[in-house]
Amino acid sequence: MFKNRIQNPVVRGLVEWILAIGLALLLFFVLRMFLFRVAHVSGASMSPTLSDGDRVILNRAAVVFGEPRVGDIIAFPYPGDPSEYHIKRVIGVSGDVVDFANGGFVVNGEPLGDDFSHETVWSMGNVGFPLTVEEGRVFVLGDNRNGSKDSRYSTVGTISNQEIIGRVLVRIWPFSDFGQVE
Repeated sequence: MFKNRIQNPVVRGLVEWILAIGLALLLFFVLRMFLFRVAHVSGASMSPTLSDGDRVILNRAAVVFGEPRVGDIIAFPYPGDPSEYHIKRVIGVSGDVVDFANGGFVVNGEPLGDDFSHETVWSMGNVGFPLTVEEGRVFVLGDNRNGSKDSRYSTVGTISNQEIIGRVLVRIWPFSDFGQVE
């Protein structure tokens, strides 16, 4: 394209490099905006699955082109400060009935059987149970049930599907724990 217009090989090489870098930056921003985003885990609310200081990649396409599912770990803006993300696990989707009984959560009449939280939950929060998850919303909990502000508190509540920024796909930091997050 430039061979016929730019005769000087140094200038032609420089223009090709500038175009390549510009294209790479454009591709990076398009991927970041529409497909992936990096998030920082702050606090211990998702322990032991995720730890304070972990960095994760969020899959934005999973929430743009699909519905959240029970078990997904999602990121959403914290209602008190939308510039911060909260990362929690979906335990109820539209139409599910979430209840609190005997120090644990029950979804659609079945005790929540998760492999990461075997402790008795101290607080049921301040929302009324049983709670039916509204259409287009999800009920989320931190994996560290006793150290998490989540949907059982009115300051967070259920999360609109439109507010979900992405589903946690992979942990990238610390590198020793690199891998898929479940």
